[in-house]
Amino acid sequence: MLLLAAFVSVALARQISAAVVPSKASSFAGSTSTFQFPPADVTSTATLINSFFPDASEVGFAGPTPTGDEAESVATAPALSPVKGYFPLVRPDTSDRKGKDFNVVESWANLSPMQSVKSFGLDSATEMIPEGCKINQVFLLHRHGARYPTSGSSPSTFAADVHSAAGNGTFLATGPLEFLNTWTYKLGAELLTPFGREQLFNLGVGFRVKYGDLLKNFTGLPVWRTTSEARMVDSALHFAAGFFGVQSYQSSYHQVIEIEEEGFNSTLVPWDQCPNANNDIYTLGDDATKAWNNVYLVDAQKRFAQYLPGFNLTIDDVAGMQALCPYETVALGYSAFCDLFTEEEWKGFAYGIDLNFWYGDGPGNPAVSAQGIGWVQELVSRLTKTRITTFDSTLNGTIVGNNVTFPLDQPIYVDASHDTVISAVLPAMNFTFFAAGGPLPLDHIPENQTYKTREIAPFASRLVGQVLSCPASDTPTHIRWLLNDGVLPLTGIQGCGYDSNGLCEFDTFIAGMKQRIEEVDFVFDCFANYSLSLDNDTITNGQFPQ
Repeated sequence: MLLLAAFVSVALARQISAAVVPSKASSFAGSTSTFQFPPADVTSTATLINSFFPDASEVGFAGPTPTGDEAESVATAPALSPVKGYFPLVRPDTSDRKGKDFNVVESWANLSPMQSVKSFGLDSATEMIPEGCKINQVFLLHRHGARYPTSGSSPSTFAADVHSAAGNGTFLATGPLEFLNTWTYKLGAELLTPFGREQLFNLGVGFRVKYGDLLKNFTGLPVWRTTSEARMVDSALHFAAGFFGVQSYQSSYHQVIEIEEEGFNSTLVPWDQCPNANNDIYTLGDDATKAWNNVYLVDAQKRFAQYLPGFNLTIDDVAGMQALCPYETVALGYSAFCDLFTEEEWKGFAYGIDLNFWYGDGPGNPAVSAQGIGWVQELVSRLTKTRITTFDSTLNGTIVGNNVTFPLDQPIYVDASHDTVISAVLPAMNFTFFAAGGPLPLDHIPENQTYKTREIAPFASRLVGQVLSCPASDTPTHIRWLLNDGVLPLTGIQGCGYDSNGLCEFDTFIAGMKQRIEEVDFVFDCFANYSLSLDNDTITNGQFPQ
């Protein structure tokens, strides 16, 4: 009887197991799932009922509304709170369960949420204004917040491959990949995610608390810039709502929106005016990443292939699966793809993007400083209050030549742009710290790596220039720069020596930027017919050797 009972139990367990494990995936596996809110029929009838919902200005009865004074915590607080969280995102684990000590989120490179950088070699420097100095002016160049993947990139390609196999009945995922049998692709393309909106709102709030006192020096409304892509406009508006307040931001400043499209000049979108940013010179970065993928993803490909019988799993597919982790997390809060990969594979993921940026959008690409030099020209114009009259780079003469759209007397400047613009401005200004480790190798991660995209251009990245007077006065005497709250050394700029606080004399810095403008050959680097390969690319300043 005991043997019979045991036999029945085993047989029953096998039946249950067979019932649980499907013979093939759902036909919708890998399909794209979308949702639009509010529904079209609701918005079309909204005007008929709007009279029932007057806004606050019509209702009145706002209660007491006296304003307080402006904050300037960057000068008055004993210390500033670093950015180190990413609520409401779920911190993932690794497949080898090392997530408690190893933070996967910090290995997403430019797809990581911005986290404050402790130091770029100036260990004693902080974001706080140095003692005895006064903040006179501030510049902010920031990236948009977290977004959906670029159209046609590896996450959507992998989803399409899965859906195609599921549609013809040849796809079945088992083991740790079993979730793919009912997985759908829920990501849009390029728009801000809810978390991305939160990032920019918080950036606006933080900037107001740190530098709000500078508003007292405005004689008119601020004029700030962004570009026309949806995520760029949304980022700029969320920043403004955080900075000025939801009820008042639309009447508190002017928003310049530069057209982001081929045929239109913009220093915030410089690649469309630089042919060498759109040919084989640019794809050096992609080539470097592909070469590295074939090094660090080989084990993952073999590991996953056993759970996808009949599916031709390529290295590109595995790269798409890994990229789905950060993209799903910043869009949906969590991703089942994250803990499929080991700690070392996540380090490899970050390095792959570092390679892409170094050789495609950073110091290792000969057309990058040329793309960033237009913004440097605008910076010098603003610092010297001198109108630009020669337009020989990516400058938009219509906007920059007009005192209304490009004022020269603002205490606060805010430009919203892209990760690849921040990464181009850094070599254009000759911030040599990032190139100190030399060109990045394609077959291993170097121990002395100084170029890390997570620290340079994560989602909601910010490059801040503090114009100071030391000792305190109304006349600027010094300037320094911070990237994601870490103070940058300015030793690569002519005349700017080492300073423990990252300071450089104001006039010396301007002279150094004018020298950089002369050194960067925009026409040659962007338009000349030259060739370069990863085998002989030893560039570290974003310029073609001449």
